[in-house]
Amino acid sequence: MKVLLVFAALSVAVLAKDTFKGHQVLRISAKDELQLSILQDMEALEHLQLDIWMGASDVSIPVDIRVPFFSLTAVKVHLDNHEIEYSVMIEDLQIALDEEAEEMDSATRAVEPRNTDTFDYSRYHTIDEIYKFQDMLVSENPSLVSKIVIGRSYEGRPINVLKFSTGGTNRPAIWIDTGIHSREWVTQASGTWFAKNIVNTYGQDQALTAILNKMDIFLEIVTNPDGFAYTHSTNRMWRKTRKPNPGSSCVGVDPNRNWDAGFGGAGASGNPCSETYRGPSANSESEVKSIVDFVKSHGNIKAFVSIHSYSQMLLYPYGYTRNPARDQTELHDLAKKAITDLASLYGTHYRYGSIINTIYQASGGTIDWTYNQGIKYSYTFELRDTGRYGFILPASQILPTAKETWLALMAIMDHTSKNTY
Repeated sequence: MKVLLVFAALSVAVLAKDTFKGHQVLRISAKDELQLSILQDMEALEHLQLDIWMGASDVSIPVDIRVPFFSLTAVKVHLDNHEIEYSVMIEDLQIALDEEAEEMDSATRAVEPRNTDTFDYSRYHTIDEIYKFQDMLVSENPSLVSKIVIGRSYEGRPINVLKFSTGGTNRPAIWIDTGIHSREWVTQASGTWFAKNIVNTYGQDQALTAILNKMDIFLEIVTNPDGFAYTHSTNRMWRKTRKPNPGSSCVGVDPNRNWDAGFGGAGASGNPCSETYRGPSANSESEVKSIVDFVKSHGNIKAFVSIHSYSQMLLYPYGYTRNPARDQTELHDLAKKAITDLASLYGTHYRYGSIINTIYQASGGTIDWTYNQGIKYSYTFELRDTGRYGFILPASQILPTAKETWLALMAIMDHTSKNTY
């Protein structure tokens, strides 16, 4: 009977997951402004239920869209009628997700790590596993690492931040966050590796040691806890938070459109069903408000880096306005140095520039707000890849991604520590 109950519970868990059987990810290339406009109009057609992975912003940048099976014929006919070129990036998304889940399941059946040395950084992990990792790291390195709970998510999960410090009070600090968009799993995985790498290399690596002897580092690995848990339990493609929207059956807010920087402007949606829904007001999401309150109360954060995926870019403000940031020249030069260092490991190519000029206009974004708070070195990463796998980057690419990104982070942190203001 016990075996049957366990089997039944597993069956229910499997059945509860959203399926993406037959869904395809198309890469679409507009050849002129007219075709770009047609794509933008198509993105807004709610009945197609398109999931925009990379939106229509410029003729030089391809558009990646997940198309549900029931919309495939209509979308392809529409593209053909307008002679818009496309290719199939992912033939059947569910097959790819099944492979990812199977790999995670096999890793889960392995012996549970006793410490952070035996933690498997080359695999994707659940939120509970990451929380346990954080606690182990703190207990193993009490003189260097502590855990701060800066708030609670809508569903009551702790919003944990790891503090790396060699002492002192209210020292100048660097902030790094990963996973604000929950489906971008390579970011949380990279953040976990960053945490271990800091404790491994402090006292060994001259540059990092100098930084930590002068500054603190704050690292928030799971910035959207409810969304991240939901990507594991129910919908692997979930991006937003999980707070219900009054008057709508659609749940959640895009936490990267919820900041008080051009809030409600172009590049954010007022539709609760949209993936870029801005929310009812700035800082309406506890996941955002917790960071806002922390940054304001700390008052001495000098660099703020928010890490996303995908498309291999390093971006600085602004996203909501075409007015250049007053420090644009320095930010641009530092971005160039950072991506050059990143490329030195595996040759991975990154583009760089201001958000609005490099990808698209977006209001209510994280680093626009932090920059307006006086945090000069405000950057957003878009990690691997450029679309072959998109949000379902194979676990085999976690460590290469984390290691190359660390070189870019070191460039930003080193420059910040030598140019405190």
